[in-house]
Amino acid sequence: MDKEKEILAAALKLFVEFGFHGTPTSKIAKEAGVANGTLFHYFKTKEDLIVGLYIRIKENLNGYLLSKVDDQSTLETRMKTIYEESLQWALIHRDEFYFIQQFHFSPHLAKVSAEDIEKQTRLHVGLLGEGVKSKIFKSLPVGLIGTILGSQLYGVYQYLVSNDLSASKQKQVIDETFVLLWEMITNIKQ
Repeated sequence: MDKEKEILAAALKLFVEFGFHGTPTSKIAKEAGVANGTLFHYFKTKEDLIVGLYIRIKENLNGYLLSKVDDQSTLETRMKTIYEESLQWALIHRDEFYFIQQFHFSPHLAKVSAEDIEKQTRLHVGLLGEGVKSKIFKSLPVGLIGTILGSQLYGVYQYLVSNDLSASKQKQVIDETFVLLWEMITNIKQ
């Protein structure tokens, strides 16, 4: 493992445990087994480290989701795949998902470049735009539909991690909540 990866792994562990403010760079360097100067060689500031970690996690998540989506399937199937796979990824990568949530509610989000945001949201924005253009979605602002989707995902994730459910029961919850979500945002009557 190279030093940059060790620093990122240590930062993730400590940010999840102690938060951004409760984690000094000296603690990250010590956890990573590197000198503080080495940390600053890779990341000029603590904020650069936080933003860099976020971008890497989002790249990994988006790469995973892209590998699961069949571009030839229906919009509903693609959206269901992203919903299900996002939750499955979150359940396996709990620290990373917690970090994403933590980051979204921090002032650091404003430091992510427009180019990186576009890359991170390309898949989702494309699907939302397709749903609006085809009039499958209710006539709501795309941003509101995206917020509803994100809120549903975070809420269902929290439910899943807060309850001791078998894998089959988790799948049932995910399937049923997607149906609720789809009915809420679309003009399609079941």
